[in-house]
Amino acid sequence: MRFEQAQRIKNLPPYLFARIERLIEEKKAAGVDIISLGIGDPDQPTPEHIIEELIKEARNPANHQYPSSAGMLSYRQTVADWYARRFGVHLDPRTEVVTLIGSKEGIAHISWCYLNPGDTVLVPDPGYPVYAGGAILAGAEPYYMPLKAERGYLPDLSAIPTEVARRAKMMFINYPNNPTGAVADESFLAEVVAFARDFNILVCHDAAYSEITFDGYRAPSFLQVPGAKEVGIEFSSVSKPFNMTGWRIGWAAGCAEVIEALGRLKSNLDSGQFQAIQYAAMAGLNGPREVIDRVNALYRERRDILVDGLNSLGWRLEKPKATFYVWAPVPAGYTSESFAEMVLEKAAVVITPGTGYGPNGAGYFRMSLTIDTARIKEAVERIKKNLGSVRF
Repeated sequence: MRFEQAQRIKNLPPYLFARIERLIEEKKAAGVDIISLGIGDPDQPTPEHIIEELIKEARNPANHQYPSSAGMLSYRQTVADWYARRFGVHLDPRTEVVTLIGSKEGIAHISWCYLNPGDTVLVPDPGYPVYAGGAILAGAEPYYMPLKAERGYLPDLSAIPTEVARRAKMMFINYPNNPTGAVADESFLAEVVAFARDFNILVCHDAAYSEITFDGYRAPSFLQVPGAKEVGIEFSSVSKPFNMTGWRIGWAAGCAEVIEALGRLKSNLDSGQFQAIQYAAMAGLNGPREVIDRVNALYRERRDILVDGLNSLGWRLEKPKATFYVWAPVPAGYTSESFAEMVLEKAAVVITPGTGYGPNGAGYFRMSLTIDTARIKEAVERIKKNLGSVRF
C-alpha cells in the first residue's frame, strides 16, 4: 500500500546529510575510528545537584499526574527571577513566560500561531533549520536574510525589499548564532525592534547560546532592549549551560499576547513537561554560576586547540566569542559537501557542510566543540597529516 503524504511534509526540504551519513556507516562497518565534530550536543554530564533534584521530585507522587501545559508557576517564576538577575529584565511569570518541552518545540510551534498559508517569514541564512521548517509546515514562505562574514553575520535589514517587509509577519534571529558563532550587540537588537515596529513584524529571538560565552563577553537578551517586549519574544533553555539537552525543558518569554497564543496552542498539542524535570531546571537556574563557568572554560580550551590548529594549516579564523561551534570557509576548489566528504574519507573526521543551514552556508563548514578534548586534538592532527596536499 502507498499513502499520500500531506503537502506540508512534501514541502519540507530534503535531508542534505544523507550521503555523508552513508559514508560514516560504511567507515564504521569497516572498523575505521571516526571522530565526529558534527553534532552540537554537550558531552559533559548534567551537574549533580540538578540530578539529585530530579530524583527527589520524581519520587514525589504529586508530580506523577498531568502537569500544566503552560508549566508550573514556580518554574515560570524561577525563569523570571533569572532574567531579572542576569539581564535586568522584569517579567510577569503568569503572563510573560510559558514553559516549553525544549526551546525547539516552541520555535517550531510559534509559526503555527501566527502564519497562514502564503504568509512570509524572515529567516536568517545560514540558520537553524527549524526556523524555516516550522514556517513551511504552517504553509508559509521563508524569505532568507543573508548572513555575510563582512557584516559579522548580522542581517542587513535595509537590504530587505520594502514589499517583502510589508508582507512579512514574523522574523527569526539568533544570537549568539548557530552555526556561525557570531554575536550581536544591543545596537543591532535595537535596530531589529525599530524595524519590527515599522513593519508590524513579530520578532522571535533564539537565545539558546546566551550563556556559552568566552573571553569576558556576556551576551545581551533581546528583551533588555527598550520596546522589545512590545514586538517579540525570546526562546531559551537549560540545555546548553547545564548539559541538559536530553531533558527537554525550556521557555519562551516576552510579549504577553504572543505568550498566551503559544500557550493556547500547546494546550491543544501536549500536556506539558514532567514536573520533576521542571524542578530540576529550577535547581540549575537557581544554582551556582560556577557550573556554567567551568563548562565554558572547557569549551574555550577546545576552541583554542581547534582554531589554532586550523590556522596553522592556512586558515585565518578569529576565535568565536560564543557558542560551541567553529565556522570556517572551505578551501578553494571545494564545495561544502565535497570538502566534508574528503575530510571524512582521508582523515576519518566528520564536519558539517554549511549548506545544511541554508543556501548562504555554501562554501563553509561547521565544527563542534562538544567532544572530548583529546579527540579534538587528535582530529586536528589527522587533518594536518592527511590533508597536506590541500591548498588553503
